Amino acid sequence: MLHYYYMTTKTTKPKKYNLHNPALASISIRVSLAIVFAYAAIGAFIQPNAWIGFVPEFTNNFIDPKLALDIISVLQLVLAVWLVTGVYVKFAAAAAIALLAGVLITDFETILITFRDIGLIGAALALIFLDD
Repeated sequence: MLHYYYMTTKTTKPKKYNLHNPALASISIRVSLAIVFAYAAIGAFIQPNAWIGFVPEFTNNFIDPKLALDIISVLQLVLAVWLVTGVYVKFAAAAAIALLAGVLITDFETILITFRDIGLIGAALALIFLDD
């Protein structure tokens, strides 16, 4: 595992920089995930017709698709803020995993796009193992 980066110039001795920084890694992952959730939520509010296709069809039997999209969007915004605050990170990461896995499981027809959620699930899972 690479923990240190050595910086050298012709006139100086090598300087040792520590690249192992779990706090910075956590912040980076949390902010990145928050941006993804906020982007999707804001996009759904601004252009609902572009996002309504991601609402699983079986939900049409008991809730209006637009209302379902609005509820999911609000949950995504709450999750984005929660991730950025850094409070109860493991629970926020677990909620992110649940939301992303729910999209993958319930909307398999859009796998050409949603397969990317697997990487996001991995990032959220890393937060569970990373933060104390």
